[in-house]
Amino acid sequence: MVRATRGTRPAKDLAVERAAIEGRRLEEWIDEGDLRAEASGAARRASAPAAATRRIRRDRGLSADARAAVNEQARDPRRADKLVERLAQAHAALDGERFDEARRIGVSLQRELPAVAAVHQVIGLASYRSGRWAQAITALEVAQTLSPTVELLPVLADAYRAKRRWADVDRIWLQVRELSPAQDVMAEARIVAAGAQADRGDLTAALHTMAPTATVPRRVRDHHLRQWYVLADLYDRAGDPVQAVKWFGAVAEHDADFVDVRTRLAALGR
Repeated sequence: MVRATRGTRPAKDLAVERAAIEGRRLEEWIDEGDLRAEASGAARRASAPAAATRRIRRDRGLSADARAAVNEQARDPRRADKLVERLAQAHAALDGERFDEARRIGVSLQRELPAVAAVHQVIGLASYRSGRWAQAITALEVAQTLSPTVELLPVLADAYRAKRRWADVDRIWLQVRELSPAQDVMAEARIVAAGAQADRGDLTAALHTMAPTATVPRRVRDHHLRQWYVLADLYDRAGDPVQAVKWFGAVAEHDADFVDVRTRLAALGR
């Protein structure tokens, strides 16, 4: 399985990392054998919003809001300190990709802190990263009810996508567009929406959704590369090798080691 191989980021960098859900498995957009399956897997790893987990402020401990919510629900200050420590441990486990540990701690905290959004976020993100789609949906829906945050909407949408809940994916995509969030969050949501359309066999609609990404800004960031890779992959699947080469080439120009872009270009004769 091809993995992204870029440099290590500093812990406090809260930008969206490009690697997608590790081990994500859905029906292939187009079934053309092992090569296509591997390419499809690489496209997902390049594009989906797994690294929304990085948005937790892991290098500075819990947010002030999370601490305040814990203190409000805890029985006494000493117990509140213990619960804050446990929640911080869950965040650290999530950041360290120890998803079962993060989820286990989160579930144990849920009994005493049912109204703390940060607890449900940890459970939801850990479940998402370990492929527990139903559990992820349940936890993230509760978190969004308690403390809505646009940054987690693409994650929730992608969990809906895994469960083939297309109407919910479309609903969140509309919601994100109306909220007009930061570019990296918009990129995550756009990729999930296009992926859901492609999952349903509508490559034309998927390409239309990705069309606004077909520009080269003055400063190329990581989310541009993810979007271009997906755009190129869709063109390849749609039988347009010229456009596929163009956008795979744009990715390679800025990061020749991005996922499997070298292999994709070689397969297209470039």
